[in-house]
Amino acid sequence: MAGMDDVPQLAAVAIDCSDPWALGRFWQEFLGGELRDGGDDFVELHGATVRIDFCQVPEPPVDRKNPVHLDLRVPAERRDAAIERVLGLGATRALDIYDGDEWATFRDPESNEFCLVWGAA
Repeated sequence: MAGMDDVPQLAAVAIDCSDPWALGRFWQEFLGGELRDGGDDFVELHGATVRIDFCQVPEPPVDRKNPVHLDLRVPAERRDAAIERVLGLGATRALDIYDGDEWATFRDPESNEFCLVWGAA
C-alpha cells in the first residue's frame, strides 16, 4: 500500500472546450471566484472548491477524448515513481491525446483520461 507521500493531490479539474474564456465566465458566474489567464489557450478559475481549468482544444472525435479529466499533482522528484505506480495499477499512457513537459496523460482501466502534473502551479 502506498504511503501518504505517494498519493497524488487533486490539482484541478480540466475541461476541454472551444472557447476557454466564455466557458470560464459561465462557471465563474455560477461558482464565483477569479478567472486567470493560464497562457497558451487555457483559463483557470480560482476560488471555487477546486481549481477548474478551461483548455482550448481542436474539436476531437467524440469517441476519442474526454472533455473533463482530473489533473493530479505529484512532486516533480516523484514523477517517475508515480508514473510507474499508476501504470502498475492498470493505467495506460494516452500518447495519442497529448503529453507535455510538465504533465503526462493516462487512461484508467475504463479509458477515462487523467493527467499527472508536476510542473505548472
